[in-house]
Amino acid sequence: MIRALARRALTVAAAVFVLAGATSADTVPRPPRFHYTMTTLANGLQAVFLEDHSTPIVHLAIWYHVGSKDERPGRTGFAHLFEHLMFKGSKNVLPDQHPSWITSIGGESNAETDEDSTVYWETVPAQYLPLVLWLEADRMASLDVSEAKFRTELEVVKEERRMRFENQPYGLLPEIIDDHAFTTHPYKHETIGSMADLEAASIEDVRAFHETYYVPNNATAVLVGDFATSQAKSLVERYLGRVPRGKPVPRDIPEEPPHTHETRVTVTEPWPLPAVVVAYHITYDGHPDSYPLHILEKILSDGDSSRLYRSLVYEQQVALAAFADAKLIEDPNLFYAVAIVQPGHDPADVLDRLEAEIDRVKADGVTEEELDRAKRQFARDYVLGRETVRQKALQLGHAVVVHDDIRTADGEFDLFQRVTRDDVRRVAQTYFTPESRLLLTVLPSAGAVPRATVTQP
Repeated sequence: MIRALARRALTVAAAVFVLAGATSADTVPRPPRFHYTMTTLANGLQAVFLEDHSTPIVHLAIWYHVGSKDERPGRTGFAHLFEHLMFKGSKNVLPDQHPSWITSIGGESNAETDEDSTVYWETVPAQYLPLVLWLEADRMASLDVSEAKFRTELEVVKEERRMRFENQPYGLLPEIIDDHAFTTHPYKHETIGSMADLEAASIEDVRAFHETYYVPNNATAVLVGDFATSQAKSLVERYLGRVPRGKPVPRDIPEEPPHTHETRVTVTEPWPLPAVVVAYHITYDGHPDSYPLHILEKILSDGDSSRLYRSLVYEQQVALAAFADAKLIEDPNLFYAVAIVQPGHDPADVLDRLEAEIDRVKADGVTEEELDRAKRQFARDYVLGRETVRQKALQLGHAVVVHDDIRTADGEFDLFQRVTRDDVRRVAQTYFTPESRLLLTVLPSAGAVPRATVTQP
């Protein structure tokens, strides 16, 4: 065990050393390509297989192409609620028995939900692959959604919202940003859902959601680990292939209309310090412009030496923290920059300075050194993000479900390395326009009921 850990540490250290020493895209080492096999079963389920015999374990991830953007107005939080309900028993499995079995054999399991997808996964000793396939097939085909379980998990989700979002300083910031940035698209609401919608949910709504989206023709199984592909294919067919195909899955998600004017919003929240935000509408993950936008996010926000942190925190000393996020997901979303205002400074002035940093990119672009550093940071993340069987499965699943093109699991590395300074400046000028801009100020309140003031020219 000690030797194995030592070898892994040396491998990581060597990768970081090589990447840190690289001086151009041509010298950045390219990670090995995935040698995967992909098939589609008769019931519509997609399956991806990647053999990895480095350790005697196997990872199974079941991706359902459903997230919070598939929820109807007034019924938010269902996708995440189902993440909880899927562990509460099925025809042949008792409530919470699924994770208990996985733990008892030395494995681990969990699930996660976001705007576009819901993923259930297990990592287990390789000989237990039939067991995890049976467990996933059983709850896909025969989930037991009773009124009592529904009500119990509803309270769990409500408490999760209170603990992780409402009772955390700045925990509601993403919700405030999205609520004011979007008018139509369901990205307007967060994956956790609103408290009012959770309280209004009914068992009939939940069962209809399951019947619509938790079907094989809306699912992708990704297997990575110590198996023979031919044998794994037979097992997938044996267990998941028997689940009946569902009805066609609706994809009637409303598009966000073009924004034609700047929006200024002032909100009060019981937070310790003011926060200011500059947000712009951008494109979707996988669009050609998404790659220079990712690079720009790293230049502005990756580490304490990034532009925003260095300028606003170190040099000007007007912010306690400053960062940016290029939220590139399945549908067009936002690029936003945030600064937590240093005590004694005027939030309006800090907002102007934050906006000025964005405008500086539009006017002057980025330096060759900044671009090279961002590419090396991406290469580091890319290489170190493919070490484990779970990480490999995550990249393959994302490529299939979100990009609808498994080739991007390998192809994106080269796309990032080909980004130029002109590309970065062009996307900044294309998307960071006054018409699509949201300028948000969050002022502290002494426990007052939050309120918002919106100004639109």
